Amino acid sequence: MTRWRFEGQIYGVGTASGTRIVIGNWQRSPLGSFADVMVEFPDGNRLLLAPSEVVRDFVTATYTFDETAIVPVTLVASGREHKLSAGDLRVRIDVGHPTVLGRLLQLVPRAVATAPWFSAITDPIARVVLRGVRTRGTAGGGRREYYGASAQHRVDAVSASWRDDDLGELRPIEPPVRFGFGSVPPAPSVTTITTTIDADSI
Repeated sequence: MTRWRFEGQIYGVGTASGTRIVIGNWQRSPLGSFADVMVEFPDGNRLLLAPSEVVRDFVTATYTFDETAIVPVTLVASGREHKLSAGDLRVRIDVGHPTVLGRLLQLVPRAVATAPWFSAITDPIARVVLRGVRTRGTAGGGRREYYGASAQHRVDAVSASWRDDDLGELRPIEPPVRFGFGSVPPAPSVTTITTTIDADSI
Protein backbone atom coordinates (compact mmCIF):
# COMPACT_ATOMS: atom_id res chain seq x y z
CA MET A 1 0.00 0.00 0.00
CA THR A 2 1.15 3.53 -0.82
CA ARG A 3 0.35 6.37 1.58
CA TRP A 4 0.52 10.04 0.59
CA ARG A 5 0.06 12.97 2.98
CA PHE A 6 -0.85 16.55 2.08
CA GLU A 7 -0.47 19.19 4.81
CA GLY A 8 -1.92 22.68 4.51
CA GLN A 9 -5.21 24.57 4.56
CA ILE A 10 -8.57 24.22 2.84
CA TYR A 11 -10.61 27.39 2.26
CA GLY A 12 -14.33 26.98 1.64
CA VAL A 13 -16.55 29.92 0.66
CA GLY A 14 -19.88 30.45 -1.03
CA THR A 15 -21.03 33.58 -2.84
CA ALA A 16 -24.36 35.29 -3.50
CA SER A 17 -24.19 34.19 -7.16
CA GLY A 18 -24.42 30.54 -6.06
CA THR A 19 -20.76 29.85 -6.89
CA ARG A 20 -18.89 27.77 -4.31
CA ILE A 21 -15.10 27.85 -4.12
CA VAL A 22 -12.73 25.42 -2.42
CA ILE A 23 -9.05 26.36 -2.29
CA GLY A 24 -6.30 23.94 -1.29
CA ASN A 25 -3.08 25.54 -0.06
CA TRP A 26 -0.53 22.76 0.46
CA GLN A 27 2.77 23.60 2.13
CA ARG A 28 3.99 19.98 2.30
CA SER A 29 3.02 17.22 -0.12
CA PRO A 30 4.53 14.56 -2.39
CA LEU A 31 3.90 17.01 -5.25
CA GLY A 32 5.75 19.84 -3.52
CA SER A 33 4.24 23.11 -2.33
CA PHE A 34 1.26 24.28 -4.42
CA ALA A 35 -2.27 25.67 -4.42
CA ASP A 36 -5.23 24.48 -6.46
CA VAL A 37 -8.88 25.52 -6.74
CA MET A 38 -12.13 23.63 -7.14
CA VAL A 39 -15.12 25.70 -8.28
CA GLU A 40 -18.76 24.64 -8.56
CA PHE A 41 -20.88 27.13 -10.50
CA PRO A 42 -24.63 27.72 -9.96
CA ASP A 43 -25.47 25.44 -12.93
CA GLY A 44 -23.58 22.57 -11.28
CA ASN A 45 -20.54 22.71 -13.56
CA ARG A 46 -17.43 21.63 -11.62
CA LEU A 47 -14.07 23.16 -12.58
CA LEU A 48 -10.55 22.37 -11.39
CA LEU A 49 -7.87 25.07 -11.67
CA ALA A 50 -4.48 23.38 -11.29
CA PRO A 51 -0.96 24.83 -11.51
CA SER A 52 0.55 21.89 -13.43
CA GLU A 53 -0.26 18.71 -15.32
CA VAL A 54 1.10 16.63 -12.44
CA VAL A 55 -1.29 18.26 -9.96
CA ARG A 56 -4.19 18.08 -12.42
CA ASP A 57 -3.65 14.38 -13.10
CA PHE A 58 -3.39 13.48 -9.42
CA VAL A 59 -6.42 15.52 -8.36
CA THR A 60 -8.64 14.30 -11.21
CA ALA A 61 -7.77 10.71 -10.31
CA THR A 62 -9.14 11.40 -6.82
CA TYR A 63 -12.01 13.85 -7.42
CA THR A 64 -14.61 14.45 -10.17
CA PHE A 65 -14.82 17.50 -12.45
CA ASP A 66 -16.60 18.54 -15.63
CA GLU A 67 -13.71 20.75 -16.75
CA THR A 68 -10.08 21.35 -15.85
CA ALA A 69 -7.62 24.13 -16.69
CA ILE A 70 -3.89 24.47 -16.06
CA VAL A 71 -3.22 28.05 -14.98
CA PRO A 72 -0.85 29.90 -12.63
CA VAL A 73 -2.31 29.63 -9.12
CA THR A 74 -1.02 32.07 -6.50
CA LEU A 75 -2.21 32.46 -2.91
CA VAL A 76 -0.74 35.24 -0.79
CA ALA A 77 -1.60 35.78 2.88
CA SER A 78 -0.99 39.14 4.54
CA GLY A 79 -2.38 39.14 8.05
CA ARG A 80 -6.10 38.45 7.87
CA GLU A 81 -6.29 39.17 4.12
CA HIS A 82 -5.65 36.22 1.82
CA LYS A 83 -5.61 36.80 -1.95
CA LEU A 84 -5.91 34.18 -4.67
CA SER A 85 -5.21 34.53 -8.38
CA ALA A 86 -5.97 31.51 -10.58
CA GLY A 87 -6.50 32.16 -14.28
CA ASP A 88 -9.80 34.04 -14.65
CA LEU A 89 -10.60 33.68 -10.94
CA ARG A 90 -9.77 36.33 -8.35
CA VAL A 91 -10.63 35.88 -4.67
CA ARG A 92 -9.93 37.98 -1.58
CA ILE A 93 -10.76 36.34 1.73
CA ASP A 94 -10.85 38.03 5.14
CA VAL A 95 -9.99 35.42 7.77
CA GLY A 96 -11.41 35.87 11.27
CA HIS A 97 -11.13 34.27 14.69
CA PRO A 98 -11.12 30.53 15.44
CA THR A 99 -14.50 28.82 15.19
CA VAL A 100 -15.98 26.86 18.09
CA LEU A 101 -14.76 23.70 16.37
CA GLY A 102 -11.35 25.31 15.92
CA ARG A 103 -11.09 25.93 19.67
CA LEU A 104 -12.02 22.32 20.38
CA LEU A 105 -9.42 21.09 17.89
CA GLN A 106 -6.73 22.99 19.80
CA LEU A 107 -7.36 20.64 22.73
CA VAL A 108 -6.46 17.56 20.67
CA PRO A 109 -2.76 16.76 20.12
CA ARG A 110 -1.97 17.37 16.45
CA ALA A 111 -0.52 13.89 15.99
CA VAL A 112 -3.86 12.46 17.10
CA ALA A 113 -6.10 14.92 15.20
CA THR A 114 -4.36 14.19 11.88
CA ALA A 115 -4.14 10.39 12.25
CA PRO A 116 -6.32 8.29 9.89
CA TRP A 117 -7.63 6.19 12.79
CA PHE A 118 -8.91 9.36 14.49
CA SER A 119 -10.60 10.45 11.24
CA ALA A 120 -12.44 7.13 11.23
CA ILE A 121 -13.71 7.85 14.75
CA THR A 122 -14.81 11.43 13.97
CA ASP A 123 -16.55 10.62 10.66
CA PRO A 124 -19.95 9.63 12.17
CA ILE A 125 -19.89 12.80 14.31
CA ALA A 126 -18.99 15.05 11.37
CA ARG A 127 -21.87 13.65 9.29
CA VAL A 128 -24.36 14.70 11.97
CA VAL A 129 -22.85 18.01 13.14
CA LEU A 130 -21.55 19.40 9.81
CA ARG A 131 -23.91 18.89 6.87
CA GLY A 132 -22.13 17.33 3.91
CA VAL A 133 -18.81 16.85 5.73
CA ARG A 134 -17.03 13.49 5.81
CA THR A 135 -13.64 12.80 7.38
CA ARG A 136 -13.05 9.50 5.62
CA GLY A 137 -14.28 7.79 2.48
CA THR A 138 -13.43 6.07 -0.79
CA ALA A 139 -12.06 8.43 -3.42
CA GLY A 140 -11.55 7.93 -7.15
CA GLY A 141 -9.58 4.94 -8.37
CA GLY A 142 -10.31 2.98 -5.22
CA ARG A 143 -8.24 5.33 -3.11
CA ARG A 144 -9.07 5.70 0.58
CA GLU A 145 -8.96 9.23 1.91
CA TYR A 146 -8.83 10.66 5.44
CA TYR A 147 -9.17 14.30 6.53
CA GLY A 148 -7.59 15.25 9.87
CA ALA A 149 -8.24 18.83 10.98
CA SER A 150 -6.05 20.54 13.58
CA ALA A 151 -7.37 24.15 13.44
CA GLN A 152 -10.20 26.16 11.91
CA HIS A 153 -10.91 29.89 11.48
CA ARG A 154 -14.07 31.53 10.23
CA VAL A 155 -14.20 33.60 7.06
CA ASP A 156 -15.61 37.07 7.70
CA ALA A 157 -15.87 38.38 4.13
CA VAL A 158 -15.06 37.50 0.53
CA SER A 159 -14.65 39.42 -2.69
CA ALA A 160 -14.52 37.21 -5.79
CA SER A 161 -14.78 37.55 -9.55
CA TRP A 162 -14.82 35.14 -12.50
CA ARG A 163 -13.83 36.58 -15.87
CA ASP A 164 -14.27 40.05 -14.32
CA ASP A 165 -17.86 39.31 -13.24
CA ASP A 166 -18.49 39.93 -9.55
CA LEU A 167 -19.64 36.74 -7.80
CA GLY A 168 -21.34 38.56 -4.93
CA GLU A 169 -21.06 38.66 -1.16
CA LEU A 170 -20.15 35.86 1.20
CA ARG A 171 -22.71 33.07 1.63
CA PRO A 172 -22.72 29.54 3.14
CA ILE A 173 -21.53 26.67 0.96
CA GLU A 174 -25.03 25.53 0.01
CA PRO A 175 -25.76 23.17 -1.54
CA PRO A 176 -22.67 21.13 -0.62
CA VAL A 177 -20.01 20.85 -3.32
CA ARG A 178 -19.83 17.59 -5.30
CA PHE A 179 -16.17 16.98 -6.09
CA GLY A 180 -15.74 13.89 -3.93
CA PHE A 181 -17.37 11.87 -1.19
CA GLY A 182 -17.71 14.90 1.12
CA SER A 183 -18.04 18.68 1.13
CA VAL A 184 -16.37 21.43 3.12
CA PRO A 185 -18.37 22.73 6.12
CA PRO A 186 -21.44 24.85 5.23
CA ALA A 187 -20.11 27.84 7.19
CA PRO A 188 -17.28 29.58 5.27
CA SER A 189 -14.00 28.73 6.94
CA VAL A 190 -10.28 28.03 6.65
CA THR A 191 -9.30 24.64 8.05
CA THR A 192 -5.75 23.53 8.75
CA ILE A 193 -5.75 19.93 7.63
CA THR A 194 -3.75 16.84 6.85
CA THR A 195 -5.16 14.78 3.98
CA THR A 196 -3.99 11.17 3.91
CA ILE A 197 -4.55 9.09 0.76
CA ASP A 198 -4.03 5.34 0.78
CA ALA A 199 -3.96 3.21 -2.34
CA ASP A 200 -2.68 -0.17 -3.47
CA SER A 201 -0.69 1.81 -6.05
CA ILE A 202 -0.54 5.45 -7.15
